[in-house]
Amino acid sequence: MKASGDAFRARVLAAVQGIPSGRVMTYGSVAVLAGHPGAARQVGFVLRGLPDAADADVPWQRVVNASGGISTYRVGAGELQRALLEAEGVAFSAAGRCDLRVYGWWPPDAPG
Repeated sequence: MKASGDAFRARVLAAVQGIPSGRVMTYGSVAVLAGHPGAARQVGFVLRGLPDAADADVPWQRVVNASGGISTYRVGAGELQRALLEAEGVAFSAAGRCDLRVYGWWPPDAPG
């Protein structure tokens, strides 16, 4: 089971690293791309477990919830995520959501 978890983590990180600046994917979309539809919560666990410096090349901020909102509850992390996305050009509504039809991304070579 551990190897499977490590493989899933690697696929999640690879998927997130592929999201271009100014675009977002949902946790559920990352789970599908990583080969585990329905594992959105586990994608969140993988991203939450990233060390601050060691995985600096993983643009974790580009993963949002299914409604285009920020889901992190860690103190300051939600504000940081939104600021990083806004710096990339992602706009948020008054309700705190980005428009997934505008900013959502799916790799062009991936099925789906």
